[in-house]
Amino acid sequence: MTDTRTAAAAPLHLSPTDRTLARPVAPDGPRRGLGVGELVLDGGGFWGRLQHTNAQATLAHCVEWMERLGWIANFDRVAAGTTDGDRPGWQFSDSEVYKLLEALAWEHGRTGDASVDATFEALVDRVAAAQDDDGYLNTCFGHAGQPDRYSDLSSGHELYCTGHLLQAAVARLRTVGADRLVEVARRAADHVCREFGELGRDGICGHPEIELGLAELGRALDEPRYTEQARLFVERRGRGTLAPIALLSPAYFQDDVPVRDADVWRGHAVRALYLAAGAVDVAVDTADAELLAAVERQWTRSVERRTYLTGGMGSRHQDEGFGDDWELPADRAYCETCAGVASVMVSWRLLLATDDVRYADLIERTLYNVVATSPRSDGRAFFYANPLQQREPGADVRPDAVNPRAEGGVRAPWFDVSCCPTNVARTLASWQAYAATVEGDVVSLVLHASADLRVGLDDGGELALRVRTGYPADGRVRVEVLDAPDRPVTLRLRVPHWAQGATLAGPGEPVPAPAAPGWAEVRATFGAGDVVTLDLPTAPRFTWPHPRVDAVRGTVAVERGPLVLCVESVDLPDGVAIEDVRLDASVPPRAEGDGAVVTVAVVAPTGAEPGRPPFSAHPASSAPDAAAASTVATTEVALVPYHRWAERGPSTMRVFVPTL
Repeated sequence: MTDTRTAAAAPLHLSPTDRTLARPVAPDGPRRGLGVGELVLDGGGFWGRLQHTNAQATLAHCVEWMERLGWIANFDRVAAGTTDGDRPGWQFSDSEVYKLLEALAWEHGRTGDASVDATFEALVDRVAAAQDDDGYLNTCFGHAGQPDRYSDLSSGHELYCTGHLLQAAVARLRTVGADRLVEVARRAADHVCREFGELGRDGICGHPEIELGLAELGRALDEPRYTEQARLFVERRGRGTLAPIALLSPAYFQDDVPVRDADVWRGHAVRALYLAAGAVDVAVDTADAELLAAVERQWTRSVERRTYLTGGMGSRHQDEGFGDDWELPADRAYCETCAGVASVMVSWRLLLATDDVRYADLIERTLYNVVATSPRSDGRAFFYANPLQQREPGADVRPDAVNPRAEGGVRAPWFDVSCCPTNVARTLASWQAYAATVEGDVVSLVLHASADLRVGLDDGGELALRVRTGYPADGRVRVEVLDAPDRPVTLRLRVPHWAQGATLAGPGEPVPAPAAPGWAEVRATFGAGDVVTLDLPTAPRFTWPHPRVDAVRGTVAVERGPLVLCVESVDLPDGVAIEDVRLDASVPPRAEGDGAVVTVAVVAPTGAEPGRPPFSAHPASSAPDAAAASTVATTEVALVPYHRWAERGPSTMRVFVPTL
């Protein structure tokens, strides 16, 4: 091993302006996201509370568990040359340490917290000590008692882990400057380029991610070799070169069809989405319009036919993957939390590339109903899978045990495969980077949250705003101008696709004007004290499934603003099972708190015939009538936001409720 603590790796601290503008995704285009220092969330708002909990609880929780299980100590064993024994963790556990480092880097960049930086530096010391002389860095392969390097490209995850290392280094480079981790990442990236460049191995990783890391590190360091290597990996995908896994096709790896020829996402959902995000990076940085159009095409069909109401993606447990078109069973929805994070990553890149508001709509839906659903309110337990129906109450989990199941129906403190806690942590630590975009003198508010913004405009000057809102339960978004250039600038607020009847009022406009879904725009020479108000209709509404989605035909869901609502067994009358509730869609839902109340009929439970399948034979003319015939009671039931389900203990739950 080589000590990488060199003079060249000493921290080169950035200016305050550069730190303010630090962001996870920085394509060379006309449009950019916010820097983590350009927006400060109100701590009492929806996202402010989540970000605070992430900082105060989740980051330390992740460190504690990875120390307890020996995942961090794997780096110590490599550095000490003691890798002959059993290695704790899956072959991809290094990536969790890197995602944690990324989260810590963004958190320190956001707050300047010295204790966060100390935790970061201590972890980097242990990671850096395990790097080989030629830049290779992995704790599962390539050392005494371990398989050879790159001997299992299908399942080894070596390049996947490296990709997350590079993304962590990007976060550090953009928030602090070139330091030890950045040097480690540069050497690792150089190693990958040597090993897998045009004259090296003609291979790809079974789990995409290296493409993202290389592309973003290439941007951050202005190193075109990394961009080119990312392009090579994208172009090599789809030739069936990866060794297959039993019972799974090459589509599991997205190795069945070249990226630019595919029409839809398929196979393992996180793999597919990381690959798509990397492909967008490559397309934008190389001006490859065909490749960008291919990902847009895949996004469109996948969202139309393979995405759940929550924004969740992945309907098959067997391969954590996408199903066929319209295959969206509520009770077997996998909707891995990591797939939700990856979906946001893809849509954000497409939004920056195109300014198409539909990408922002999906980002919001996914953040509220997948990403925010995963962490328990204390930030110390998580959902891995996010089904839309829970048939049996989940078994409670021990606070000191690893949960081997991804779909237990109860948030668990840690999983045998714990990719989701660290993914949530890095997303929440950098949340404000996705809240708005800047293009020239146009500032677009993508996500509605109580916050203070001071945004540097591309052509000089700053626009300072104070946003106050009770969103998502309250649809009023009030934007007060605190400071603005002495010239016309444009402020845009997003009107979600569901917000029919929204209105917008700008300075000097006492009568609000209709605001159609899309971007609502005010262009003015703003003065301090000017106010722009957007009113979005957030009354509860029924949402009906597409008739081709067989699994939920005859049901209805209820939404409120961007929130998907659900019924939980804890809110039903005593003795009433969730399976025996039928929603009366003739009675509109009414708002209550941040949820809703609906009218339901409770039907008499139908007993099964002993020893017979649960079906009955009837002549066509005497098929059983609607369940209303067996109604035994009518009552009102509260629906709660899906992101809060199971917070009150194990329960049964459903989003889509059968109708009368």
